[in-house]
Amino acid sequence: MKTYLSCIFRIVRNLVIDHHREQTFKQRHSGNEEEALSAAQQEDVSPESLQPRQEKLERITEALSQLPERTRYAFEMHRVHGKQQKEIARELGVSPTQVNVMIRDALVHCRKALEAEHNA
Repeated sequence: MKTYLSCIFRIVRNLVIDHHREQTFKQRHSGNEEEALSAAQQEDVSPESLQPRQEKLERITEALSQLPERTRYAFEMHRVHGKQQKEIARELGVSPTQVNVMIRDALVHCRKALEAEHNA
């Protein structure tokens, strides 16, 4: 269970980093670098600003728990632990193509769960 939660936290952390990078990129290309740096330094890190991230973490955790065990394992091993699909395929006794499908299915499922929460 501890490994599972650490995987979830890493996924959410990566999502937050991606979001931050995207915002910085947008700032850089819509203004000068000083404006982008200033905006990044002024980013609010209050408990209230963390609430949406916590909710996103809960949605992703719930979505992953709904997946078949092998699909969840393939996703976590590849996306969180950085294992190659060939290695995962060997462990699971399936083709690398099947592992690719499992990872894609897990991503689609998580995105749908987040979109459903956003649209609700």
